[in-house]
Amino acid sequence: MKRIALITLIALMSMAGFAQMIAKPNGKKVIAVKKAVEPKSSVVDFSAPAEPIQGSVVYGRIEENGDTTLIVYLPEVDIDLMQRYLQITDTRQGRRLANNVKKVYPYAKLAGAKMQEYDSLLANIPDKSERNRLMKQAEKEITDQYTEELKNLTITQGLILVRLIDRETGSTTYQVVQELRGKFRAFFYQGFARLWGYNLKTEYDPHNNPEDDEIETIMTLLERGVI
Repeated sequence: MKRIALITLIALMSMAGFAQMIAKPNGKKVIAVKKAVEPKSSVVDFSAPAEPIQGSVVYGRIEENGDTTLIVYLPEVDIDLMQRYLQITDTRQGRRLANNVKKVYPYAKLAGAKMQEYDSLLANIPDKSERNRLMKQAEKEITDQYTEELKNLTITQGLILVRLIDRETGSTTYQVVQELRGKFRAFFYQGFARLWGYNLKTEYDPHNNPEDDEIETIMTLLERGVI
């Protein structure tokens, strides 16, 4: 994602010299001018950046005369996109949708990352039996790690996750299972999912589906770290 690099100035106030009236012992008054303090050379430190500030990434700092200037990468804010998000969340239904997307967002990103990982791994293993063994092992590891968490998802959140898997992998959940575990396993999972109101063949289509369009707005802002 594009980011805008900004330098955030913190407490940089220059002290100018000022005139001051003082009395000398002979009673005569003179004007004494206090010279401005010569600035010390600035020191730029990228070795120990400060802690992030509200989603920003602190790249470094500049120390000058006891003052600190942070060099910060701030998330890009698309005004039109943010306005669209505010319109969505202006209704109870929209707020519920945003909360559901935020809930399943980590699992959708995990699915995309895992798919890339498995594609890369399987590309170097021509033996079919070895491929199946590895995918069974991967399935067990994912099941053991995430089953309890996924059990807590509502049906609505599960439906959103199915669509987001298509967004993150470029394939429907059904196609992902079919590619990794075969047609029979995909057919079995699809039949089981239908009992609970899911369709693993659901595609993500923000151009033609109004709700997917709203989800895309929320996902884009989540990916940019704005919300």
